[in-house]
Amino acid sequence: MSRNLPPLNALRAFEAAGRHESFSRAADELGVSHSAVSRHVRGLEQRLGVQLFRDAARGVALTAEGGHYLQRITPALDVIGEATEGLADTPAGRVVLNSEPVFAAKIFVPLMAKFQRDLPDIELRLVGSNELADLDRYEADLAIRYAKTGELEYPSDLISDAPIYPFAAPGYLPDDVLRPEHLTQLPLLRDRGPNIWIDWIALAGFDVELPDSPWRMRAALALEAAVHGAGIYLGASDGTHLDESAGRLVRVSSVGFRQGSFHLLTSGQAGRRKAVRSVRTWLLDHTRALRGAENQPNG
Repeated sequence: MSRNLPPLNALRAFEAAGRHESFSRAADELGVSHSAVSRHVRGLEQRLGVQLFRDAARGVALTAEGGHYLQRITPALDVIGEATEGLADTPAGRVVLNSEPVFAAKIFVPLMAKFQRDLPDIELRLVGSNELADLDRYEADLAIRYAKTGELEYPSDLISDAPIYPFAAPGYLPDDVLRPEHLTQLPLLRDRGPNIWIDWIALAGFDVELPDSPWRMRAALALEAAVHGAGIYLGASDGTHLDESAGRLVRVSSVGFRQGSFHLLTSGQAGRRKAVRSVRTWLLDHTRALRGAENQPNG
């Protein structure tokens, strides 16, 4: 049976450009140039005799015909990819993990060498960002994000519910114990908003009012500021354990509490791939100590 099939490279270029509505982002995903994507798409349009994209303020937008074609092409390419991957003896291919920056830097990066030894045929692309990647557009296969309450948009696994404690550089406090008077005299750093220092003060039973403008910055910067003696950091112990182990931070109170948790989100289509499933299993196995009864706060 003869099939009327366009070139596979043209279909891949169209499908990636259609998901992202951008030739540039499609080129980044496929590892080719912007001009190569454009050339493949224009050739496909000529072959099909229809316009698949129109110019938009930012990038390109699918036409009605292009949108309908994309809905049919994406599942077909997924099936081809899954069938091809199923022939491999070991999981292989590229997996994109989009992660909250502190988790990426303090928890996953130290494990990367072990990951490469355990899963050598998987090319893991780690992207640290405070913005959640659009899993529906395949911007990432897996994403690690913090959630305080409520249902998450994608299927997810709890990856860390480590409790929050105050930390400081060794010697920053005279006796390495946080006292009420320190809260009004020293910079208070935090990794989450709104001001979780208020919650911690109530739990600790301190009778003190905070300054009007406690110091607020991104979590990764706040943590590094504390390491270098610029204040007291109130944050989750999953992001501080390496600095604690290395003697760069000390816990300055035994009072801790939980507020939200980190979850590993999986794209619905990507989750069918053997490589993505292997990365998910590996991550959950190597972060087991960050969740549940093994890491209980004292409050």
